[in-house]
Amino acid sequence: MQATVYKSTGSWYAVKTTTDETFQARMRGVFKKDEDITSTNPIAVGDIVEIAPDDSDANAKNAIITGIGARKNYIVRSSPHGKNKKHIVAANMDQAMLICTVKEPRTSQGFIDRFLVTAAAYHIPVILVFNKKDIYREKEADKFAELAALYNSIGYQILLTSAANDEGIDEVRALLKDKTTLMAGHSGVGKSSLINVLMPGLDLKTKAVSGWSGKGLHTTTSAEMYDLPFGGRLIDTPGVREFGIVDIPKAELSHYFLEMQPYISQCQFNNCLHINEPGCAVKAAVEEGDIDADRYVSYATILETITEDQY
Repeated sequence: MQATVYKSTGSWYAVKTTTDETFQARMRGVFKKDEDITSTNPIAVGDIVEIAPDDSDANAKNAIITGIGARKNYIVRSSPHGKNKKHIVAANMDQAMLICTVKEPRTSQGFIDRFLVTAAAYHIPVILVFNKKDIYREKEADKFAELAALYNSIGYQILLTSAANDEGIDEVRALLKDKTTLMAGHSGVGKSSLINVLMPGLDLKTKAVSGWSGKGLHTTTSAEMYDLPFGGRLIDTPGVREFGIVDIPKAELSHYFLEMQPYISQCQFNNCLHINEPGCAVKAAVEEGDIDADRYVSYATILETITEDQY
């Protein structure tokens, strides 16, 4: 019987079948050893799995996971349990929606770029949603306009919302309809508040931003998928402070900065890393203003964090 993983809680998984039956499922004992699994979580929310009734349990709603289907895509980050380990955030999505803020707490451009790089590596389209419009003053409005112009020019779709005032929610709802969407962002950006507006009655817990640090407080503790009332599915993920890059060699990184792609083949050297090499078309494009200088700084910063002994 085929089912989709909606939630992972330790060794148990909440799954739903194609006929909307729900089960609490656990992995078959030897399953971990049989599969070539290198992540800290062998099964992720969004995975398609094969399940069978658990004959050893009197509870008819318990099942055993006997297999995992091929993934259309997935998105990973470095695991909090080890720098060189990876954690699969979710699998089999149509798109991702990154919730950002320019205030309380400010989402750094570096964080945005790390997320965009990871999504591009796994062919996942990303929509950038800037929330908390209701607290923007002139300074924040100008910063949003600057970031929106930059990422729009690269090809990313940008939305401005206020969960508090229901602004921009219709646009978000239209983009989510009939698709499976990963929603991510720093803690405190209003992700849970947005989901509560989209799904009245769900009542996800929300917390205020920590006043002394400006950092958001965690409210979601594990990834979970919800069926949207207007069609589609939403994968809510725990808020993250950092988004560690894994599985991307240095030589490939520039391919996931979309605006660099037209210039890569014009570099003098095929293995150009676009840092100190002569005849670099990417650096020339930065100097000419065709590639944003801050995006290039993000590229160089991420490049420094990649160690080739990971591969």
